Amino acid sequence: MRRIIRIKNLHCAACAAELREELEELEGIEEAAVDFINQRVTLSYASPAAFAGAVELIAGFEKVEIIDGSAPVKKEKHIKEIVSIAVSAAFFIPGLVLELIGDFSWWLPLSFFLVSFAAAGWEVVLTVAKNFFKLFRSFRLSLLFDENFLMLIAAVGAFALGEGMEGAVVMLLYEIGELLQSVAVGSSRSAITKLMELKSDSAILLEGEEQHEVAPEELNRGDVILLRKGDKAPADCTLLAGESAFDTKSITGESYLRECGAGAEILAGFLNAGNAVTAVVERPAEESAVAKILEMVENASSQKAKPEKFITKFARIYTPVVVLLALLIAVVPPLFTGFEFAPWIMTALNFLVISCPCALIISVPLTYFSGVGVLAGCGVLCKGAVCLDALAKVQTAAFDKTGTLTEGKFSLAGCSSERASALIAAVERASSHPFAEAFRAQDTPFHAENVEEIAGMGLAADIEGRRVLVGSRRLMEEHGVALPDINSSHAVIYCAEEGELVGYAELEDRLRKDAAEALMDLKREGVKKIAVLSGDTTERAETALQGLPVDIIEAGLLPEEKPLAARKLKEEGALLYVGDGINDTPVMAESDIAAAMGGLGSDAAIEASDMVLASDSLSGLPKAVRTAKKTRRIVMENIVGSIAIKAALMLLSLVGLVPLWAAVFGDVGVMLLAVLNSLRMRGRIGKGHI
Repeated sequence: MRRIIRIKNLHCAACAAELREELEELEGIEEAAVDFINQRVTLSYASPAAFAGAVELIAGFEKVEIIDGSAPVKKEKHIKEIVSIAVSAAFFIPGLVLELIGDFSWWLPLSFFLVSFAAAGWEVVLTVAKNFFKLFRSFRLSLLFDENFLMLIAAVGAFALGEGMEGAVVMLLYEIGELLQSVAVGSSRSAITKLMELKSDSAILLEGEEQHEVAPEELNRGDVILLRKGDKAPADCTLLAGESAFDTKSITGESYLRECGAGAEILAGFLNAGNAVTAVVERPAEESAVAKILEMVENASSQKAKPEKFITKFARIYTPVVVLLALLIAVVPPLFTGFEFAPWIMTALNFLVISCPCALIISVPLTYFSGVGVLAGCGVLCKGAVCLDALAKVQTAAFDKTGTLTEGKFSLAGCSSERASALIAAVERASSHPFAEAFRAQDTPFHAENVEEIAGMGLAADIEGRRVLVGSRRLMEEHGVALPDINSSHAVIYCAEEGELVGYAELEDRLRKDAAEALMDLKREGVKKIAVLSGDTTERAETALQGLPVDIIEAGLLPEEKPLAARKLKEEGALLYVGDGINDTPVMAESDIAAAMGGLGSDAAIEASDMVLASDSLSGLPKAVRTAKKTRRIVMENIVGSIAIKAALMLLSLVGLVPLWAAVFGDVGVMLLAVLNSLRMRGRIGKGHI
């Protein structure tokens, strides 16, 4: 069994790792995943008793609270933390003044510092006490080297050495840093939770002349709904009647209004900014574009990129090592300097405080999460940090032609005979191929039976006891059907009856309006080669793709041949493949990263892909590449910068140039710099904004 528990007040990646360890030690808990960014715990458990035990543990873990998953997420106000810091500062400042004046008894400023320490650090003391009780049940290094414990040691050690001011300021600065960290993480999280506003709370279901207000989850395919001015589409649907303008920014990231008439596809989350219209539901709410956006963004942090995995492993080794070094600094040098322990203990405390790796642990996953959220706001759904990392390295982009670079909406441009047209229409009605849409509305006196799909080539069926073939030139040639030479820039479908050609139909498809600009932008973002893998003939593919900056056209490919072509392209660097149909899934599996067209794309292609273009707009691709590169750059800046600054501070602390308060300030400062740098991901990603 599997359940997701919503929580709040968990803002630390180290705490999340500790909670996960405790949960996995419980009997009956098979697997636990704790996501401090999305504030949720995912449990796989064997029995209700095991689940109840896990809930009890979560509810008793530090400041964590379990919340109702269906309730709207309220913005945290941090009143308790602000009050604690304010009271601590109110006592610390007079104590500091008395300390500087120096005309008072030593106990008077010390009293102010002790109260300041207690006001700021009471929660830290409680947390450490709880952790010590946990140590008796189960010894773990993560509890012993907890950040709260390290800060408490530093503060108490300073008081013990007669440095009351330093002891108080350690805890005050630490709590200020924790508050700022919580605010920064919450700010990034709120940018993601705004996506929840895409969901409609209700829908107007039409049944004859009656109107019923229902929940979007109650809608089924084929239901007719009313969209009034100001209503958000509750599910993906098609307009039946009326014309209106829709605000699509929530899904596509484009701010202009889209004029839509009968037959237009409306995605869930589109806002009706014009007249009241009726629409028919195409997909239930749980299968809509909005549902895909929310699911992908929520699950994005479950896939860890290499830098995230590195930081996790690094912290496990790094923290115990620096604690051991601090202990050696406190004990070994005094043995050779007249047993003067006090200055070396202070140096060790400085070293310990500076060494805290929270800047890395927090900022790296936060950067990836912010990158995923930015793309979601532009209508590009990315399945996680691994996807962003792979996208940043793309050297070659390969595209399917039909339905990806072209609109995939075929219309009949001409037919050689009425009988051929009628036979093709009868057979194509049993197909889900885009070609079939061109014949959907056509009347035909025939009825096809025993329809069989021949992968990549066409269809075979029985009509009035005669075997009919409908499909490509290759299909006809394989069955020995003689064909005339046809010079057409359109897609051609041939029809044969009992081995004899009946005629052919020409189908017209148009390039997407944004295709040329999107491909040019991809090249500007560093993609070296653009390739097209198509099942169409070379002549028609070249004609259809005229005007596009395409370097390689691999035409006439069967579905099983496309992965081989993709494998060859991968030899020249990381490969991005973009497709829309079921026959694209093998190529997607072969590529380094795959993107599917979300509106028209098949469910199989969407499942197999790493990214989904929810609005069916290719303009999202260069934005995705730009964002991926920016994300990776910020991640590397945080990793290298944090380690370099901390290493420098640790060396300075060893020679006595960094007092304890400055060590805490340095630790908090590095963490805040890293977090604020991560929040740069929320900036604009338009052209020139990286």
